[in-house]
Amino acid sequence: MKKRSISSSPSASPEKRRGGAAYKTKARGLAILNAPAMNKGTAFSADERRSLDLTGLLPPEITTLAMQVKRAYLQYDRLADRVTKNIYLTALHDRNEVLFYRLFSEHLREMIPIVNDLTVGRAMEQYHHESRRPRGIYLSINHIDSMAESFANFCAGPGDVDLILATDAENILGIGDWGIGGIEISIGKLAIYTAAGGVDPTRAIPVMLDVGTNRQELLDDPLYVGNRHPRIHGKQYDDFIDAYVTTVRRLFPNAVLQWEDFAPGNGRRILSNYREQFCTFNDDMQGTGAITLAATISAIRICGTPLRKQRVVVFGAGTAGVGVADQLCQSMIRDGLTRAEAVSQFWLVDRQGLLTEEMSGDLPDFQSPYARPTAETRRWKRDDAGVGLAEVIHRVRPTILIGASAASGSFTEPMIREMAAHTERPIIILLSMPASSAEASPSELLAWTDGRVLMATGSATQPETYKGATYVIAQTNNALLYPGLVLGAILSRARFMTDGMFAAAASAVSSLVTVRQTGASLLPQIEDLRAVSVTVAAAVADAAQGEGVAGAQFEDVASYVQDAMWQPEYRRIQAT
Repeated sequence: MKKRSISSSPSASPEKRRGGAAYKTKARGLAILNAPAMNKGTAFSADERRSLDLTGLLPPEITTLAMQVKRAYLQYDRLADRVTKNIYLTALHDRNEVLFYRLFSEHLREMIPIVNDLTVGRAMEQYHHESRRPRGIYLSINHIDSMAESFANFCAGPGDVDLILATDAENILGIGDWGIGGIEISIGKLAIYTAAGGVDPTRAIPVMLDVGTNRQELLDDPLYVGNRHPRIHGKQYDDFIDAYVTTVRRLFPNAVLQWEDFAPGNGRRILSNYREQFCTFNDDMQGTGAITLAATISAIRICGTPLRKQRVVVFGAGTAGVGVADQLCQSMIRDGLTRAEAVSQFWLVDRQGLLTEEMSGDLPDFQSPYARPTAETRRWKRDDAGVGLAEVIHRVRPTILIGASAASGSFTEPMIREMAAHTERPIIILLSMPASSAEASPSELLAWTDGRVLMATGSATQPETYKGATYVIAQTNNALLYPGLVLGAILSRARFMTDGMFAAAASAVSSLVTVRQTGASLLPQIEDLRAVSVTVAAAVADAAQGEGVAGAQFEDVASYVQDAMWQPEYRRIQAT
């Protein structure tokens, strides 16, 4: 990947030299220290300090990056709570990017929940009450004509951007609609791409699509800095999205476009409109589906029953639940079933009970394909909410049960015992987060299935002991998959993000675990994330080539991936 000019210092440009990449810059003194992509703090060499006019602006001792990481972690570890730690990491990111990414990459399991996930949501609630260094591009639905100018101010050429991650912040995990503060979601996700997947941070752009907010406390807050009106929907919203897509496709034709934390209807429609035009994806739908597929593949290796013969009940038919159904369904089709046969293996239950054809007029288009024939359920027991989950489990005898409802405790002991009575190794995947919102706890599932359950959870969970055996609980963390997925798409210059590329990513993740031992995790651990990303990226690039959508060709894909990954290391800074 060609390096582009450092955004924080337009006069700086990288130059390949025998000793590694060196940045040439006309900047001097405080301008260097105030540029996060160039600042090394006390790690500037004596020669650099003299030539860049840094003498006297830094303590005299010259330290290594490793020592800086140790010192930074000690500061981080002393902080009392997660939100304060998030603020500390944000400040470090704003001051010294290489140090931030090195620290983050060495503590991924601990810090991903701080940089992304629920913690960033809590920090975001104070976004407009804090003075933060702006990052990324802010686009307003009220100023569509300024889009090209906004991206031009980022100082990047057509070949200088690999990934653009946009959110409209309507459906942020844990807090819902939080308006313009949603830019922190894009920033945090891109930080994971770099730390875990080696995506060059200078070649990625976080974008906030500000269409207003429906959160009244923001509209009433005089300090709120976003559009002060209710969210705009309908044609004006779609025209805004289309203008954004048209602009970025024209300016950065090679960039992968990702959509994050959109409401289910908007997210589905946007992906459907554009996924066959260029390389784009929605992690909430496709990423969640693919990591669940990875856990399922591992479970199937244990139980021995092929996916095409599994009966799948999904409780919670929103963005994640239907995304999971879509990925599993596509995998069944690749396994030899027709689409109609594959769809017939799924039963989706939502607030109104089991989705059936008699509801078709009231179902969103993304749920409709999974509506069961009305005749099938004519004699099934119903309550006020239709055919309930307990009745579905009783009638269907599922082999796979997916929880994506955030309805705590909704998988009851009688339900799970009934499921376990009809399948030797029940596969149960709890996607709901946090753990307090999960449909059941791992300890309950182990007890109710007599230790036979094959499970994964959305939240990180400590190992459980049952009847003398230790069970390591897999976490369906999308970060196991999306950094490598996108890196593979970038390096292969994929024209589209195909179902086969998602399947390759899921299979690659599953291949990294050994499931022969009782209680083994169905997924790799987060500590191995950077190595996981190499394997996933290579598999995705191979799949892109095999499906004929790759614009780049290479023989040794694994070596190519490793060589291309951005490393959090200091480069020499040369004064010009």
